Amino acid sequence: MQGYDGYVFGCPTYHRDMTNSMKTFLFLAQKANLEGKVGGAFGSYTHSGDAPRSIFDTMEYVFKMKMVELGSFNLKEHLVATRDGMRACHDYGKELAKKCNG
Repeated sequence: MQGYDGYVFGCPTYHRDMTNSMKTFLFLAQKANLEGKVGGAFGSYTHSGDAPRSIFDTMEYVFKMKMVELGSFNLKEHLVATRDGMRACHDYGKELAKKCNG
């Protein structure tokens, strides 16, 4: 995982939490020493949308990453494949790229 300027992690919200596989991934990612790297978090949801915020907080407060000012990116599941959903995804990606480029 080392060698990149920025990282974007995401998963869907499942019962108001991130998935178990995402929790495992974050434990492994912590060993990569991502401190000071640019980060963002995203996810889809149908009801609560809690997972992206938890991922974002882990990246910011545990990993000590420089997170995008937009916060976590949550997108309702039914909007993912729509024009507006895709535009929102692109906009979030552009903000991350700007932060990577200083």
